[in-house]
Amino acid sequence: MNTLTLWLARLLILVAALITGLYGWFWYTYQSPYGYTAPASLAQPADGPHRVFVYGTLRSPWVRWLVTGERLESTPALLPGYRREGLDLEVDRGDQVAGQLLAVDSETLTELDRYERLGVRYERVRLTLTRGEEVWAYRRLEQ
Repeated sequence: MNTLTLWLARLLILVAALITGLYGWFWYTYQSPYGYTAPASLAQPADGPHRVFVYGTLRSPWVRWLVTGERLESTPALLPGYRREGLDLEVDRGDQVAGQLLAVDSETLTELDRYERLGVRYERVRLTLTRGEEVWAYRRLEQ
């Protein structure tokens, strides 16, 4: 084996190891039963369908697919009376937040709750969109 071939083989092994490690971390953190334990006080979501307003990383179809294993369709939506502040929604009567609206069943809602670390990092609250629809949205818990 010449030097270039050996170097390319090592590079390929390194890239494969990095991809595998990244996938393993993502699975452990966001999908496995080991990376998150919901607080005992949290109730299981009622049977769906549920409408969820997302305004951060869950706007991305590939993130939704990684989190749920499903191709979730979304539609644009506006949330009045709030502004996006980093990873949270802050009350601001003169503003609105652009996001996406998802329709999910209770099992998928549980997967989204796991991703958002419901009860640890976020809470799921009922809010009303500009169209008058009541939806779930995630808001940061006070630290």
